[in-house]
Amino acid sequence: MFKGFTRFLQGPGERLKSLFDPQAVPVVSSGPRLISREDHPVSRQHFSDAALKVLYRLHNAGHQAFLVGGCIRDSLLGRMPKDFDVATDATPEQIRELFRNSRIIGRRFRIVHVRFGREVIEVTTFRGKPGDDHSDHIAQQSDAGLLLRDNVWGNLEEDALRRDFTINALYYNIADYSIHDFAEGIEDIEARTLRLIGDPATRYREDPVRMLRAVRFAAKLDFDLDVATEAPILEQAPLLLQIPPARLFDEILKLFMTGHGVASFHLLCDFGLFAMLFPEADEAMNELPWTERLVELALESTDRRIREERPVTPAFLFAALLWGPVQQRQAILEGDGMPPVPALQAASQQVISRQLQHISIPKRFSMPMRDIWDLQHRLPLRRGRRVFQTREHPRFRAAYDLLLLREAAGELAPGLGDWWTAFQEADEHEQRRLLGKVGADPAGSGASRKRRRRRRKPRSPSSET
Repeated sequence: MFKGFTRFLQGPGERLKSLFDPQAVPVVSSGPRLISREDHPVSRQHFSDAALKVLYRLHNAGHQAFLVGGCIRDSLLGRMPKDFDVATDATPEQIRELFRNSRIIGRRFRIVHVRFGREVIEVTTFRGKPGDDHSDHIAQQSDAGLLLRDNVWGNLEEDALRRDFTINALYYNIADYSIHDFAEGIEDIEARTLRLIGDPATRYREDPVRMLRAVRFAAKLDFDLDVATEAPILEQAPLLLQIPPARLFDEILKLFMTGHGVASFHLLCDFGLFAMLFPEADEAMNELPWTERLVELALESTDRRIREERPVTPAFLFAALLWGPVQQRQAILEGDGMPPVPALQAASQQVISRQLQHISIPKRFSMPMRDIWDLQHRLPLRRGRRVFQTREHPRFRAAYDLLLLREAAGELAPGLGDWWTAFQEADEHEQRRLLGKVGADPAGSGASRKRRRRRRKPRSPSSET
């Protein structure tokens, strides 16, 4: 795969230790492996114009400028890179002065976003060791080891050792087009192995989201987790409960909405991470046999649409993920005497409220979710104008897709989905025939009801007079 520079992979040295592990032996490094331009396949032709503008402007201003992380990893794997991250020795304020189209964001990790139209290039200053004295630039950690703040600047090598995985600690130097490999990342790419830099348990405590990133990269790249990297995850999964729900929402989109959702879902379940993200859905999967299959089918559909470059929405996926809990709560409320429609609405509100404690779902997605759930009650009602009103609902298509998945998962008997498929494809005459067929079936869910004859009230003697 990497003709011309496989000789650099021979004679591997010792793995680099975590900078934060108090028990670790101090790192003694003779410097990175430098792979010259003629010995690697990464080309500037694969980089966006915006990324190159940022690199060259920083370089021409006298700063070091490197492309780092996923774009280099993907280029070495023969994939077309999409996201471009830049690392530099320039501070956020210096970067801001060079780019009028930029803004400094973040408090926990201060970074700079440089915007070119719809494309955003993320620029970070080299991170240093948190324990070092850096004047007003500080790092804070909780008693449990969670990194609360990290704005300590350092040099290139320190920054490399701060990266999470070895395959993400590869730097492309715009000055001479060489690649700097500080942590034997190229060797791990060759072995298709995902390995944390430093002590895994310590690195997960610093930032529990790294467990989700490990799952995401393993699923996306079809890599195996290194034994030491995998070992602490099951035990440390509850650390995710410390992470703000808004941050976890972004991570869920990366896990489930980038084309490898099914593989990510299975790994999350294997490592006990899914229960930390969707506790009520996890409970439903243990009690309702069709729930897990419904989630798998929804993720398969999402992955397929992404491969086909068709639109996807988190609202539909979350509606499928949480449908099992909604059904469980609705059954309890109906058992207490509440009518079906109010029970469904109350169950929907309860499920969303509990889920928001773990993952923050914006209202632009939670409101369509409730519409999709409400339509599950309306789809079986196939009489008169109600059918056309349901068909014209803006969430009808998503609700119809969920109905098909419910049938395929075994929650519902087949039939209703076929009827709606035929109704959508039919002309006006055929639609009338389908409606009449439902009306003639008194046992069907859409059976017509006989109109009740109103009793006449007997006249009072006074009125007769």
